[in-house]
Amino acid sequence: MRRRAFLGLGSNLGDRLANLQRAVALLASTPGIEVVASSRVWETEPVGGPPQPEYLNAVVLVRTELEPDDLLAAAQGVEAALGRTRGVRWGPRTIDVDLLLIDRVALDRPDLTVPHPRLLERAFVLLPLLELEPDPVLPDGRRVLDQPVPGGGARPVAPALEVPGG
Repeated sequence: MRRRAFLGLGSNLGDRLANLQRAVALLASTPGIEVVASSRVWETEPVGGPPQPEYLNAVVLVRTELEPDDLLAAAQGVEAALGRTRGVRWGPRTIDVDLLLIDRVALDRPDLTVPHPRLLERAFVLLPLLELEPDPVLPDGRRVLDQPVPGGGARPVAPALEVPGG
């Protein structure tokens, strides 16, 4: 079954914009994933963790035949290919690929929570998401725009990432 999923991308090490674009290309080359669209690129202050550089963030819409666990594995494969190391929680990273929403899928497990547990708390995720889906509906039926939208420091800095074949 093909599902629509929204993935959050973030980078604050190295060539941040190139890291985001490479993540899109790697996702698009993954069997079972079609990258459909990208938000603009947003720059934000880091949230939590040690002092570190600002992030570039974007959200991509994909169509996928993968089950949520396989989509997570693909996201983690992209992170590994781009040199992501997991050390300090909320620490700096070359790339972060988060599963934000997958159609009306709701999962709450130690290894995977969908929708993303901090989706409604972070402007750097919500603002780019709203560019692609003006009024997303959560699996429990709540609409994202019926929830308080956090403020804070997110500003668009670049156009949408290139989508292969788009």
